Amino acid sequence: MSKKIGILGVPLGYAGARRGAELGTVAIRNARVHGASLVSSIERLGFTVVDRGDIDVPEPKEVDVHGNAPRFLSEISGVSSRSAEAVYSMLRADETPILLGGDHAIAIGTFSGLSRFFRERGEPLGLIWFDAHADINSPQTTPSGNIHGMPLAALLGEGEESLTGIGGYVPKLEKNAFVHIGARDVDPGEKSVIEKLGVRDRFLTMSDIDRYGMVDCMRKAIELASDFGKRRFAVTFDVDVVDPRFAPGSGTLARGGITYREAHLCLEMIAESGMMASFEIVEVNPLLDEKNITVELAAELILSSLGKSII
Repeated sequence: MSKKIGILGVPLGYAGARRGAELGTVAIRNARVHGASLVSSIERLGFTVVDRGDIDVPEPKEVDVHGNAPRFLSEISGVSSRSAEAVYSMLRADETPILLGGDHAIAIGTFSGLSRFFRERGEPLGLIWFDAHADINSPQTTPSGNIHGMPLAALLGEGEESLTGIGGYVPKLEKNAFVHIGARDVDPGEKSVIEKLGVRDRFLTMSDIDRYGMVDCMRKAIELASDFGKRRFAVTFDVDVVDPRFAPGSGTLARGGITYREAHLCLEMIAESGMMASFEIVEVNPLLDEKNITVELAAELILSSLGKSII
């Protein structure tokens, strides 16, 4: 990992059903960890920090959505393209990207930028996806039309060409290069997509974590995402993977998630692997938070991903 960190916000909040996630970028930057801001806290770990600000996200036009058509498709496609370019630029500047959301639709653009950079270098790239939801709906399976439920599918090449084809190639992510951790609320249509793509073995659900424990599941996730140390991987972390007791500030809560300490353990293990190419945290909604605990957790998790330890 580069000792130079780049921070980029993507304040997209209309790819989901509830607004407010667009406020997460500012809130996480301003969160205090032991009295210090996010930038100062990262610098204390020995990194140089470049804060690139936020991607411009225009307000969407009012649209009349019919059936399961993706909502605000043209706007989100534009934001995704700009995000991809910005992340690509960060990597070319030898910055390790720390990406702040925004809802989880931002992963379409951010991972596209990562994928392009590593593809041009002839290097494979994996992905670890933390989420209570599968995020693998297609326009044919989505019950809502909300694109924040489709980003993993788009990266795997399923869905609208304006999302899957960013950068001019499909897919951005190979089926054997990702691991999804923490699913506990999966739509019926998503189950059909998972079966169609043959990727059930890439999902470590909450049931798997209950059965085998978080340490064993994370060891497996790191082995699979890195192909046993042969490739680096990006990390995208939806805060709703954490149980609502510890992270109430998100718009898509589901009971029965991982604990506060398990969340830190996962990212501590990822930091110890030395294989992380970028870290992204999404779906922090300050409007729904309680005493700022979700915002502060997001900042703490970023630090754990960068190697912060108890001692």
